[in-house]
Amino acid sequence: MPSWCASSRRRGSSRAARVAPSRCSCPAAGWPASCRRRPTATCSPWCPPVCRSGAEVKVALALPLDDERRLTASAGFHGHEVVAVCSGGDELAVRIAQVPVELAVVAATPEHLTPRLVESADLLGVRMLVVADDATARRHAERTGIIDAVDGPADWALLGGGAPAVAAAPAAPDDAALPPVPISTARRPGVVLAVWGPHGAPGRTSIAIGLAAEFAAAGLRVVLADADTHAAAVAPALGLLDEAPGFAAACRLAGIGGLDETQFERLAQPHRASRHPFRVLTGIGRPSRWPELGEERVAGVLAAARACCDVLVVDLGASLERDEELAADVVTARRNAAALEVLRHADRVVAVAAGDPVGIARFLRSHAELGELVEPDRIEIVVNKVRASAIGLNPGGQLRQTLARFGGIEDAVLVPWDPAAFDAAVLSGRAIADAAPRSAARAGIRELATRLVPTPAAAGVRGRRGRRLA
Repeated sequence: MPSWCASSRRRGSSRAARVAPSRCSCPAAGWPASCRRRPTATCSPWCPPVCRSGAEVKVALALPLDDERRLTASAGFHGHEVVAVCSGGDELAVRIAQVPVELAVVAATPEHLTPRLVESADLLGVRMLVVADDATARRHAERTGIIDAVDGPADWALLGGGAPAVAAAPAAPDDAALPPVPISTARRPGVVLAVWGPHGAPGRTSIAIGLAAEFAAAGLRVVLADADTHAAAVAPALGLLDEAPGFAAACRLAGIGGLDETQFERLAQPHRASRHPFRVLTGIGRPSRWPELGEERVAGVLAAARACCDVLVVDLGASLERDEELAADVVTARRNAAALEVLRHADRVVAVAAGDPVGIARFLRSHAELGELVEPDRIEIVVNKVRASAIGLNPGGQLRQTLARFGGIEDAVLVPWDPAAFDAAVLSGRAIADAAPRSAARAGIRELATRLVPTPAAAGVRGRRGRRLA
């Protein structure tokens, strides 16, 4: 028997107690499988140097059960230490903050790769090795912001850039082979959504925050931007600091051509209070700073956002007038240039109306003005704060009939008025999806999100029942 794997060892100098035999589970030790007492994740201290690495890597796993067992059993042979094994991505997001983890090996499935895990790994500086077994898994990885997923199955050889130790599949015929798709073209440009509404506080900011939270919960990379040049409110609503407005800083960098992906992510601060985090470009704290949001700068920010995120939700002010063009003979800055530029470039425009007689009258007048700037097929109507106390019996039916008769608007989304849920969201600095997930108002916002950007996660909410409005 080799001296490095003796049948018994003594511990301490004063006690002569014998310890149980310790057999190395590493195949390099030369022991047959039948003589192993218990497979371990790491090599025995008396394991020969051939099976040990000079620097162990502390690894956490979030993989299917078969892959998890296989990698755990062979971790020690490859010089790694498995410090956490989790059955899901959200569980691993909590564990990596509790144990020292250098690398997380994650399967690219909705169960294991979640937006919460990606955000936690980014904040804690934990490297991730995302393994995609098929095209569906790779698409899910791209939706969560991972564009460098490796081909599966999971194997320790992937850490060194090698291929998994599996039998090679039969080669496809030459005529069936497809050229690889470059990374730069594999990802679609992001969608820009503008949230606008007339004067009178119809709930533009609440709807914008709610939409951002719903898209983030669906696994999309979301940025919420506040481009209101009159009364920016996103930052205080989410409990964020706005001394250094992120949207204004992004506009300045875009004006000099310096807004790249690195700078964009630096300026868009994450909202960590949400269960599914998203990033926020805060608005200007003082209305007098509106000249910083020029139309060319805003267009540059929108172009950069399309390359950096899946969905950009922009909260706009109510004013759409262009009086500066009539009051001056020379080209001058326009206070509403930011709103007009966003409306011009947005893929979809969410027009928010308040569900009361005054709010509907204001909306119908302003909707005609909006129609001069935006094509009707890009506009999605949502009526917020719908309640019988302001409309009467059957408020949903009356609102739909009024919009169809006086505005030619069909199939508007109705969001019930739930003051307790919205107050809880403002008090905690979170979206209504986190503060009151069972709220009827949240169900209406989810329906709106599904119409704007259909996703597999959002498609399942159509069958859920909410408060009856019609």
